[in-house]
Amino acid sequence: MRPRALVVFDRLDLLEWQFCQRIARLTLFRPWRVTLQTASALGDWPVWVLLVVAQPWLQPEGLGHLMQYAATAGVAIAIYRLIKTRLCRERPFITYRSGIQRSAPARDRYSFPSGHTMHAVMFSVLVAAHTPWLLPVVLPLAVLIAISRVGLGLHYVSDVIAGAVMGYGFALLSLYLMG
Repeated sequence: MRPRALVVFDRLDLLEWQFCQRIARLTLFRPWRVTLQTASALGDWPVWVLLVVAQPWLQPEGLGHLMQYAATAGVAIAIYRLIKTRLCRERPFITYRSGIQRSAPARDRYSFPSGHTMHAVMFSVLVAAHTPWLLPVVLPLAVLIAISRVGLGLHYVSDVIAGAVMGYGFALLSLYLMG
């Protein structure tokens, strides 16, 4: 027996699916689709691992920030996975097979919240606190990653918003606890 998603997700799905369908339709334009696929692939892990590992070379306190970023990411991933596997919201391309086309592979079955967006926002806030000179690169990438999740048919807008809120919260908590 498969886990049952919350009733609120059924209602949100109905409210959001037409908007998601319109956004996903934009991927018919190949350059936009490739841009979103690239942003999504970078948001999988490569850009964030590179950012964490580069900390010692980016600033004098870098080794401490490396530890902070890694610890924050570890806690965030554990809580994110717990929430995702308990709430069991199906992805838009699964719920609306004929209405929303997937333009990139999904890492797992469930949609809520968006882990890509959570990490993008979390690391953007940490970068803003420690290496603000990197924001002109990190911030546009974070925005593209968030847009890509809906544009590629992998998430609803509310998944992305929830991921952003979680990422912001984890970053603020990390800054509060670790400076």
